[in-house]
Amino acid sequence: MTQALAEIQAVISDYFDALYHCDTELLQKVFHKKAVYATADETPLLHRTMAEYVPVVAARQSPASRGEPRRDVIDGIQLAGANTGFARVRCSIGQSDFVDFLTFVRDGGRWQIMSKVFQIIPRSEGAA
Repeated sequence: MTQALAEIQAVISDYFDALYHCDTELLQKVFHKKAVYATADETPLLHRTMAEYVPVVAARQSPASRGEPRRDVIDGIQLAGANTGFARVRCSIGQSDFVDFLTFVRDGGRWQIMSKVFQIIPRSEGAA
């Protein structure tokens, strides 16, 4: 694994931790300040800036506090070059599973998420 892939994998690990614990400080570390958050699973299309997204996470009850099992998976990471990458990841919050397409930029020598475009997949009550 190249150094860049290992660094992106570490950012994704922090991303999963931030979502699981609703840790907005860590969330703001992994996302670029100009990042985009979007899904077409809501009508109209949901689009948020980081200034809009962070308070949403701050207001929610964390999956950790509810004792939810972690379902974090990295399906793949690709590099386009020295400063651009992409990852397909999956995680769960409440009764929904999420497939996230994360784009990464290396800015100031540090990898950060520049965009999160995701699909929501509702899970049935009995699914583990």
